[in-house]
Amino acid sequence: MNPQIQQLYAIAQKPERRIIGLMSGTSLDGLDVALCRISGSGPATKVRIEHFQTVSYTDDLKERIRAVFAKSQVDFEHLCLLNPYIGRLHGQMVSDCLCNWGVDPQQVDIVASHGQTVFHAPRTQHGKPDYPNATLQIGDGDHVAAETGIITLSDFRQKHVAHGGEGAPLAVYGDYFVFSAIGENRLLLNMGGIANFTYLPADGDASTVFTTDTGPGNTLLDAYARQFLNQPYDADGQLAAAGTVCGPLLDALKQNAFFAAPFPKTTGPEVFNPAYVERAQQASQTTHLAPADLMATLARFSAETIAEAMQRVIQPDQAYAIYMSGGGAHNPVLTGHLRELLPHTCTFARTDDLGIAGDAKEAVLFAVLANEALSGGGTNFGNRQGVPSVTMGKISFPH
Repeated sequence: MNPQIQQLYAIAQKPERRIIGLMSGTSLDGLDVALCRISGSGPATKVRIEHFQTVSYTDDLKERIRAVFAKSQVDFEHLCLLNPYIGRLHGQMVSDCLCNWGVDPQQVDIVASHGQTVFHAPRTQHGKPDYPNATLQIGDGDHVAAETGIITLSDFRQKHVAHGGEGAPLAVYGDYFVFSAIGENRLLLNMGGIANFTYLPADGDASTVFTTDTGPGNTLLDAYARQFLNQPYDADGQLAAAGTVCGPLLDALKQNAFFAAPFPKTTGPEVFNPAYVERAQQASQTTHLAPADLMATLARFSAETIAEAMQRVIQPDQAYAIYMSGGGAHNPVLTGHLRELLPHTCTFARTDDLGIAGDAKEAVLFAVLANEALSGGGTNFGNRQGVPSVTMGKISFPH
């Protein structure tokens, strides 16, 4: 037997595994690196975060990624070169974190690498019936493994697509394993570039659990913060708080078939981008809106589409606990709108209150998915379209 396969077999049999989860989202802030201790699998999964750090992307790296990010036409050579470049860069970031934490790489069992999404194209979005759902993450796992010397699982989304899913959101799997609680209806709301939530019923029935995108979270707010403030985001929602919501523009922004589509569904910056806003402004004759008013309207747009999606799940005679994570959880304008829009039967907290820091949650998710690929795979999520009962992750050996 190849000794690396033998090593993987031994890791799968351990009572506890040390797994590093990596996540870089559509906001392009940087790489989230979470070193986790994970035991069990499926609903018996237990996670403890040992160390967590977000390694910021440089402005130069952000520009290199934006050159191919969510664009239908790109310089193909640049895309090809970025794939190994980002894999090696992410591997070096992991090695630097381990050095800073005083952890020997040989003490880590697995790296679970999400990679960097550069294009997301579900069939409902690309509209080409001869082609399936598709999504593309770069940052090749072989390069991560070679750089770190640690067995790496990567490219998680392709198995989901291969079995009829849209490749996102994947939070349904990790959220169910880590955050379900018998007796409490939970909605785990992640407000990254795109917002999504996971529904976890109080009865713990895996066949009714799902995750869905709701539309923009921070992607539009961040794009205009770069334009208006020359900052990566509107800190504490200060510019949005200084403005007034423009009703005609808000109505125009909500005129998209995505919002009425059935759950689960996915979208991305390929749809919701500054060009989308500009078309809505032209349609509503609001092209000369003041920056603060535009930001106020975009914050309300994110909040209303999140709330309206959640209200399709919420039953008036039941209570729900909403646990927030992602950059939007730090925006008091956005969270304030949500508290106003959702029923009084909903309580609000952060995933930090469940033992997982909100900023680390997405990286932890991929560590959990890797753990499930190694030691789980027995949970049945039913036969619903978009929630296949699969294990995910391609294996890359260091040598």
